[in-house]
Amino acid sequence: MECAILAGMEKKSGKPARTMLDRDAWIKAAVAVLAEHGADGLRVEVLAKRLGVTKGSFYWHFKDRRDLQDEVLALWKDGRIRDIRKQTQAEPGGEVAALLHTIEVYSSARNRKGIAIEAAMRDWARRDAQAVAAVDEVDAERLACACRLFLACGLDRHEAEARSVLLYAYVFGASMMRFGAFTSDVAGLKAWIAGLIAPQLQRSAPVAPGDAT
Repeated sequence: MECAILAGMEKKSGKPARTMLDRDAWIKAAVAVLAEHGADGLRVEVLAKRLGVTKGSFYWHFKDRRDLQDEVLALWKDGRIRDIRKQTQAEPGGEVAALLHTIEVYSSARNRKGIAIEAAMRDWARRDAQAVAAVDEVDAERLACACRLFLACGLDRHEAEARSVLLYAYVFGASMMRFGAFTSDVAGLKAWIAGLIAPQLQRSAPVAPGDAT
């Protein structure tokens, strides 16, 4: 409908056709702005300028700013839940390997944009009820997926839940830190910490970095 109307107007006026944006283009732009400027940057005029269109184009696809914000939250929530379920998949007997893989993936600082979005979401959740709900649901699923792996390793529920919290407290803290100026053996340090968290390695005490022979 929007394309037909604008095309007709441009044909009559003789002006060149404008680039048409769909709903997904606005949502992707909003995620990029969220990573760079936080939730306060999710303003129609900011997005329109970024996309090179007028604010009027926005209202072809969204009722209002809240409508767009809810779409961004849904996209992030669904993507994070889908990802953690993928990362924690394990065949029987492969639970410890899945835990170590999860620790490695989520403690890595390689995906700077993903880390920025995570931080922006948590800041957003400090003052927005819908953001709180999205973050709560993602965190609950992350912890539940880790807990299932720990339970499959033979831990009781209390310890499995505690280790799940410990795992995510570590990986998100580590992902936002830079260790290079502190130690020359970042990989060894992370492996030792992973050994404290993953139960199979915990049963035989991990060797501290630099102590291996």
